[in-house]
Amino acid sequence: MPQATPIATTLSQPLPQSFFCRPAEQVAPELIGCLLVKRHEGGELLWGVIVETEAYSQDEPACHGYRRRSPSNETLFGEPARFYVYVSYGIHHCVNVVTDRADWANGVLLRAAAMPAEPERVAAGPALLARRFGLDRSHDAQPAHPDRGLWLAPRPAKLQDRMEQWQQEGRMAVRQTTRIGISQGQELPWRWYLQACRSVSRRARGDRTPPVAAAWAPSGSSGGEPA
Repeated sequence: MPQATPIATTLSQPLPQSFFCRPAEQVAPELIGCLLVKRHEGGELLWGVIVETEAYSQDEPACHGYRRRSPSNETLFGEPARFYVYVSYGIHHCVNVVTDRADWANGVLLRAAAMPAEPERVAAGPALLARRFGLDRSHDAQPAHPDRGLWLAPRPAKLQDRMEQWQQEGRMAVRQTTRIGISQGQELPWRWYLQACRSVSRRARGDRTPPVAAAWAPSGSSGGEPA
């Protein structure tokens, strides 16, 4: 299981920039269980638990920066801990966080989130996640920080304890598998998801969706702290 990230005491405590100053394939599994948080204009907070991620790096063909640097992918070559938002198929927005170092295209796609007190699949996919949080190209290059109204917070203590308990019981906490929705680089096992969650976009072959009674889901409310 990935190493534990610092435990958030409140939603306003962001992951430090140093967390993102590592290769995407190291950051992506550790983002599982962390929180995506957005502050609305009225001050209320919308949050969800990240339950699925994918890693992308300049030296592999599925990465947007693989062939060349351009105005559309410039953010991916920038400083880590910024959001890279692009449009897929001309209609869907996808949200990434930049990782590693400047001048090297590297990032983590946020593929799915579990939302408290909401339908389990409301953000089960990159486009659905972006839609639920109201994210689009206007958020591209924005630092992941509370001062900018959109950030990533560490795993809540209760979820961290739960993941450690699953590991002690011999159960898989985070499943590692191959990426999906791409035409090149499919063989790289650079996708991760929370095994016990039903909000994953697509499970690995042979991995059955856990029944509702046995599945994990976030508690609390989208406008308050995680319970």
